[in-house]
Amino acid sequence: MSKLKRTHTCGQLRTKDIKTTVNLFGWVNSVRDHGGLIFIDLRDRYGITQVVFSPDKGKEFYETAQQLRHEYVVAICGIVSARPDGTLNPNLDTGEIEVYADTIEILNKSETPPFEIGDEGNVSLELRLKHRYLDLRRPIMQKRLIFRHKICQTIREYLDRLDFVDIETPVLTKSTPEGARDYLVPSRINLGKFYALPQSPQLFKQILMVAGYDRYFQIVRCFRDEDLRAQRQPEFTQMDMEMSFVDENDIIQVIEGLVATIFDKVIGKKIVTPFPRISYKEAMTSYGCDAPDLRFGMKIKDISDIVKASNFKVFLDVIKSGGQVRGLNATGCSNYSRKDIDDLTAFVGQFGAKGLAWFKVEETGLTSSITKFFSADILEKIQKHMEAKNGDLLLFVADKSKIVCQSLAQLRLHLGHKNKHIDTNAFNFSWVVDFPLFDYNEDLKRYEALHHPFTSPHPEDLSFMEEKPLEVKARAYDLVLNGVELGGGSIRIHTPEVQKRVFRLLGIDDENAYKKFGFLLDALKYGAPPHGGIALGVDRMVTLLLKLDDIREVIAFPKTQKATCLMTDAPSEVDAQQLKDLGIRLS
Repeated sequence: MSKLKRTHTCGQLRTKDIKTTVNLFGWVNSVRDHGGLIFIDLRDRYGITQVVFSPDKGKEFYETAQQLRHEYVVAICGIVSARPDGTLNPNLDTGEIEVYADTIEILNKSETPPFEIGDEGNVSLELRLKHRYLDLRRPIMQKRLIFRHKICQTIREYLDRLDFVDIETPVLTKSTPEGARDYLVPSRINLGKFYALPQSPQLFKQILMVAGYDRYFQIVRCFRDEDLRAQRQPEFTQMDMEMSFVDENDIIQVIEGLVATIFDKVIGKKIVTPFPRISYKEAMTSYGCDAPDLRFGMKIKDISDIVKASNFKVFLDVIKSGGQVRGLNATGCSNYSRKDIDDLTAFVGQFGAKGLAWFKVEETGLTSSITKFFSADILEKIQKHMEAKNGDLLLFVADKSKIVCQSLAQLRLHLGHKNKHIDTNAFNFSWVVDFPLFDYNEDLKRYEALHHPFTSPHPEDLSFMEEKPLEVKARAYDLVLNGVELGGGSIRIHTPEVQKRVFRLLGIDDENAYKKFGFLLDALKYGAPPHGGIALGVDRMVTLLLKLDDIREVIAFPKTQKATCLMTDAPSEVDAQQLKDLGIRLS
């Protein structure tokens, strides 16, 4: 280790420090030999400082400076000087000064990196993940992780001021059905039995409410063994909280205050609260999804009642079979060519749509290859209902509700981006409320919890829950930002009787309920208070606030979409003795 002690960082020095002797430590970002003087840019996570080496300081000193290469780790001692006129660098915070070194120590050498540390593009993600220790040196990655740190610090400080208690919950816990597959951990001491890594702290935080900790939070790692998509990781971080003696509005108010504080303290922007609320039914009807992007219009509209009087067999057959005809108005897009429309047809085909009907809006009315199947009166009603004007393009999907929603929701976003209807600098928050408590799985022929089995039904719906389960509303709420679900929460069931009724509807009889959730049912017997909470995805939040597309850009050590770590080569095989100790035999 160096005899020198660091006095300043590489982003700290200014003109006020001129003539000060300083010790700097860092990595060599670049080297420039001007045939006498040697210049390096010395980098640490705080910034870059230019350091100058002169042969006047001695032969051994200068020969050491000549050895410097990219990513060498060095310590230098020198005097801060003003840069000569014409050499100032406005791109650096330290660009008005340089340090004339008189001592240098090479603390470690470096092989030539597989990519430039300062290069922000043209490096494959696979290479970056393989050499993540180098990737994380890049200033852009350091800024992202520090931004993430500031958000987490702001969360802790805000909730601490509101008397929330940060309590850790177990990582080795019981496997319970919560939707995705559990990651299982075999027990060596209890052979044949397994722990599960938690998908969330849901049950533990409810038990903390029973225990009297009326305001709990945790920034916690969670695990789900599921097929990965662009915005999902097998292990992820969420801000988890729970409160007692509250209703939906209390929790929503706390979260809106938290979000406003993050924007104020971390981003330096003011946002307007309260956020708008939209019902699940309205979200599905007008936007085709339960996490609508409200930065632009282009609402989906239903024309089933209008076109059932037409002669267009495609529409009529769908309506007769219980389907629907819905569409959207692509404003100003009547100039789309047939190829453009064919491309849109292929696009919605990815989501199950069997076709895409269209009408162009001209001064004389609607034109299309299918107008002959519609009377002038019906065409006029379609145009009026879709609020279409000259130059617009109307696009319709006819199918089952699920396919129509998926197709048009994606088409709406596709056109919004393609036609630049979306303000990419905007942050549009909303709450989606009044979700159904249950969904029906047609493939498995059973009811499923739309959120999770511990969500409370609306009290007024309890009387018909068994008779009309699909009409029961949940006391649930999702926070949506720019069309992405940022988090979800609910008021929980706090009586064992209601909890068992919900379990039964989900196909979990009393015996299995006690086998899997007996600890929760027992806890609810002992004076469980009314309570509710929410969890916000930290990784997803940071990704959205930084306007990035890939969640892996804000996680220090992420996995690939095959759930592997390219740096450590995990998961890996283990030796036979380890398996024997666990009583595991591979087939």
